[in-house]
Amino acid sequence: MSFAGRDMEVAVIGAGPHGLSSALHLERAGVQAQVFGDCMAFWRTMPTGMLLRSNWSASNIAEPAGPFSLDSYKDETGARFGSPVPLRDFVAYGRWFQRRAVAGADSRMVRRVTRDANGFRLALEDGDTATAQRVVVAAGIAPFVARPPGLDALPRELVSHTSEHTDMGAFAGRRVGIIGGGQSALECAALLQAGGAQVSVFIRRPHVVWLKANSPKNMLGPLGPVLYAPTDVGPLWYSRLVATPSVFRRLPRRTQDRIAYRSIRPACSNFVRVRLDDVELNMGTEVTHVEQAGDGVRLSLKEGGQRELDHLMLGTGYRVDVARYPFLDPALLGELDRVGGYPVLRRGLESSVPGLHFVGAPAAWSFGPTMRFVSGSWYCGRSVARAIAGARVTAGAR
Repeated sequence: MSFAGRDMEVAVIGAGPHGLSSALHLERAGVQAQVFGDCMAFWRTMPTGMLLRSNWSASNIAEPAGPFSLDSYKDETGARFGSPVPLRDFVAYGRWFQRRAVAGADSRMVRRVTRDANGFRLALEDGDTATAQRVVVAAGIAPFVARPPGLDALPRELVSHTSEHTDMGAFAGRRVGIIGGGQSALECAALLQAGGAQVSVFIRRPHVVWLKANSPKNMLGPLGPVLYAPTDVGPLWYSRLVATPSVFRRLPRRTQDRIAYRSIRPACSNFVRVRLDDVELNMGTEVTHVEQAGDGVRLSLKEGGQRELDHLMLGTGYRVDVARYPFLDPALLGELDRVGGYPVLRRGLESSVPGLHFVGAPAAWSFGPTMRFVSGSWYCGRSVARAIAGARVTAGAR
């Protein structure tokens, strides 16, 4: 399919949960939208065997229930799985969602977005071009990998990020260290150990925050769904607030930051904890220096002593910086109001560049921590669609 010279109303860059949700809600609002990108590409790079931390409701794309829900997917395909949702089944669900709800998606990658007299010009990976009146950036977090300073000089064969591996069995028989105390680091540790590696985890904090085996919603019985938001983000006393980004964003900045940190602080699910019996967890241990030592690495610890390993894996998460999206033209970035790498967004998740919207994790500074999760796609999709459809009506009335 060629889009050369075609003027689209909205181009959605990214075909993960937030991009698919935006496209669905735009279509429902009567807005023409074209999705670009490889469906569920980032999720397909995650380690085999992982499970989603979010509960069943919060693992739905675009809305908590309905014709494109997990339940509808299971009913239609006969898939058999429960909660926690296995990664492989979530990826299959996302692809089914795309086929059913966003059938016209284009799998080509967008290489560059620049300003155009009437909006934006997109250069695609095969040299084709297209123009769009608006652009919704739903490109995920893959470019935002966070690495501690000083480690980039070491070869990836010795020091890597957890996001760089799909098969933890490839480390069988090797001594592997992991830095980090959150879900990704500890679940990778469990998968590595199960795959035959000898694993040591280095956690700077004195303890791990373990999430309860039963969610607050289940423990509260009939009151659970009333008191605890289906988005499954934050503790009980904050969940309804962070599930309402239009209210959350009106709080004082310091209050927003405090609630956001409490809602997304490093923590790990109980279903991972029970798989860590044979994994060495070094609490309150900080790695201060890493150097190559023969065919492996040598770690220096703040508390004293050294450790020699065959490989070091970084479970150090992601740090949002939209300047690291390779497709955003430098001139476009120069027009973008940003705070610490996040775009400053207003109603409809629109940036300071008119017609340029950001959904997913980059929207978290403006609209709260739920934007970082699959369940954030419910608000993002609806909000973007309402704003764009409303702008169209307003423009037509002039």
